[in-house]
Amino acid sequence: MNYKDLFHTALQLISSPASAWEEIRLEEDRRKVFPTFVYPMIGLCGLSVFIGVLLVQGWSGPESFQYAMTRCCAVAVALFGGCFLSAYLVNVLRVKLLMQESDLSLSQQLAGYSMTVIFVLQIVIGLLPDFKVIALLLQFYIVYVVWEGCDHLLQVPEKERLRFTIISAILIIACPAAIEWIFNRLTTLLNY
Repeated sequence: MNYKDLFHTALQLISSPASAWEEIRLEEDRRKVFPTFVYPMIGLCGLSVFIGVLLVQGWSGPESFQYAMTRCCAVAVALFGGCFLSAYLVNVLRVKLLMQESDLSLSQQLAGYSMTVIFVLQIVIGLLPDFKVIALLLQFYIVYVVWEGCDHLLQVPEKERLRFTIISAILIIACPAAIEWIFNRLTTLLNY
């Protein structure tokens, strides 16, 4: 796992999505997005949430460790499941809306790299939970990242690009949020 490349890719996707997507388009193995980018970012998100919860709650005993682990797992499960679910739904959207052939690895590449904004914001919120409102607003930067990805990676026709971008961005934002909400509700329900 090369963290230098990981941070370079994340920074480039946030600062200059068009050039980042050009580099991503040239990758030979589309499936490498998960082991080289998504999984390490999920790990960093989980670690930041774990540390952040312990900093806020304190280390008062096993309950604080259990709560920190539960929050860490909620974020990891949400990001992991959200990435796969949004990739699957983006692929379905490509087939239905754009009449393209199914290519799940291409959709996984778009969803995985587009979640960079969510990953970075989750790392910040994990350590600094008071920035949650600002992060909710900043997550809509995903629309621009997906816009550029649709052009450079998927080559979406111009007449369908706006609609495809908005729907895809909503899916990429909503899938992890929905999975985290369900995970938290089940955790609360099963703890009683």
